[in-house]
Amino acid sequence: MWMICAVRSAVRASIDARFCTRPPREASAARVVPQVVFAAEQYARIARTLKRGLPVTLELDVENRFHDETLDSFNVIAELPGSDKADELVMLGAHFDSWHTGTGATDNAAGSAVMMEAVRILRASGLPLRRTVRLALWGGEEQGLLGSRAYVQRHFGDAQQGLMPAHAKLAAYFNVDMGTGKIRGIYQQQNLEVGPILSAWMKPFESMGATLVSPRNTGSTDHISFDRAGLPGFDFVQDPIEYYSRTHHTNQDVFDRLLEDDLKHNAVIVASFVYHAANRDEMLPRKN
Repeated sequence: MWMICAVRSAVRASIDARFCTRPPREASAARVVPQVVFAAEQYARIARTLKRGLPVTLELDVENRFHDETLDSFNVIAELPGSDKADELVMLGAHFDSWHTGTGATDNAAGSAVMMEAVRILRASGLPLRRTVRLALWGGEEQGLLGSRAYVQRHFGDAQQGLMPAHAKLAAYFNVDMGTGKIRGIYQQQNLEVGPILSAWMKPFESMGATLVSPRNTGSTDHISFDRAGLPGFDFVQDPIEYYSRTHHTNQDVFDRLLEDDLKHNAVIVASFVYHAANRDEMLPRKN
């Protein structure tokens, strides 16, 4: 019996591949049912055929290779030094690993490019930064936020293992990981006290269509590694632009799907948020 996971489509029965159960990584783990990802178009055809009461036969040729050697992963880190508050930190990041089916353009070369451009803008502006700004391009996100989780545990600690001094020095972490679409807002991660601050920072971009400051949580990307450790981590709200309907984890995730003007729009907004966080007199409030 097969568990069939499909990219989200107009068919109500389809399932976003992001929510399929991840198999355990341990070599001694029990075997799990194979999982196969269909493109939305093929899945929808199967669903329509079944709805008409006609049988569908699938023939699948699945070959897997299991690695028992050590597979090293790494993060890419760069920073702009601060001035009078240089021991405090503002971080921005995106994951640069991707699925093998495409070239990973929207997931998440788009986010990586935006964050790199945001840092370039800050440096080229010549404006002073009070806090140090650190860029992180994460590895292993697709396997369970491995790069950002390891970084947070190593550098900031957590409630279970104990907090490190640097935990109190992180003002904010900002993340982009929802494709090529324009930023329309930001999630507060239920940090209600930070809402008025983020709203003020978003105000200059109202004419560009960025207006939302949502109290909601959003998950499944690297800001969660920070949020779970009690650190202020935020993810931006973006236009979907075929992300879940076509490019996310499919062979359509290629360079042609990127929208250059949207990425430029995003880099400007991220650079502004990082600039404000780096120069604010106080650290951003944290969740109670």
